[in-house]
Amino acid sequence: MPDYSLEAASPAPVCGVDEVGRGPLAGPVVAAAVILDADDIPAGLDDSKKLKAARREALFEALSASADIGIGAASAREIDRLNILGATMLAMRRAVLALPILPAMALVDGNRAPDLPCSVETVVKGDGRSLSMAAASIIAKVTRDRAMRTLHHRYPAYGWDSNAGYPTPKHLSALERHGPCPHHRRSFAPVRLSQN
Repeated sequence: MPDYSLEAASPAPVCGVDEVGRGPLAGPVVAAAVILDADDIPAGLDDSKKLKAARREALFEALSASADIGIGAASAREIDRLNILGATMLAMRRAVLALPILPAMALVDGNRAPDLPCSVETVVKGDGRSLSMAAASIIAKVTRDRAMRTLHHRYPAYGWDSNAGYPTPKHLSALERHGPCPHHRRSFAPVRLSQN
């Protein structure tokens, strides 16, 4: 389980940063930056992929009430222009800059550091080691899932309410039948091939 040891060893204030949505064929990549209140950390924080949706939603609400949160995104168009890594770094930068206070240190999940106006430490599998990065993974995941459910109402054929833009059989079949919509990542091979 993640703990607070990386945060305790870092200059304060420290934020955790994580992203979600690098693999889907559609929608934005979303990043979150979270500064936890050390005296009011919601119980049960973990890597968002290890939590059921209802638990993620409950923790999202608890974090919204107790932590400083910044959210950043990069659109499908930006992903196509910058590539997915560049867009991920942009979303992370936007998330940190959206915090109400500038952190002294950002703990970033992964092995690539975005360009930030503070110190940065990258931590591979950080969302399973650090409570702040676990919190960021939850905020990013819930935010993106909600965004994809909203887009689903405009483009219901692709099933984004259940697949969040990932390449499930239903999504791929709809892509073949209907072609891509404005929220598809046209630089991703399955989308690019569906345009031919």
